[in-house]
Amino acid sequence: MKVIAFNGSARKDGNTAILLNKVLDEIRTEGIETELYQLAGKKIQGCIACYKCMKNKDKRCAVDNDIVNECIAKMIEADGILLGSPTYFADVSAATRALIERTGYVARANDYMFKRKVGAGVVAVRRGGAIHAFNSLNLFFFYQQMINPGSSYWAFAIGREPGEVLNDAEGIQTMKTLGQNLAWLLKKVRA
Repeated sequence: MKVIAFNGSARKDGNTAILLNKVLDEIRTEGIETELYQLAGKKIQGCIACYKCMKNKDKRCAVDNDIVNECIAKMIEADGILLGSPTYFADVSAATRALIERTGYVARANDYMFKRKVGAGVVAVRRGGAIHAFNSLNLFFFYQQMINPGSSYWAFAIGREPGEVLNDAEGIQTMKTLGQNLAWLLKKVRA
């Protein structure tokens, strides 16, 4: 089994990566392989509405000049998918939105190819807007017919400067619980 996590932050090893790694640490302790893929510094654009994915049905985006097809391949290979984003103006980052748009359309065009995989979202926030960002991530999973585990609270933690989320004890515990629940669910679903 494998879980792929995507860090949609412009900061490669900032708060969002820290939170994703807290989730992944718990998953690894259960013997499940993990990978953190960071979008920072990589080219990614939003969907251009060409709808070629609906015609081609080849599990690829027709726009092939960025990282999206690499991300799709990693999602196909994985049993679980984590999406992490900072909160930008009460929503996910532009890179995260582009990833959701493009992978979502390709998955839909190919009979919802992520259906019944396990998926969860993680959000870093300075102050407000986390719930809307969290909902944006989870709506992707629900639309893709994926299974979404809960945690002890909504999966976000507070911090602005890199590392500040580590001061949010409840947020960190929420990530650990999410990782435990995700690993448990994966073992049940993939048994």
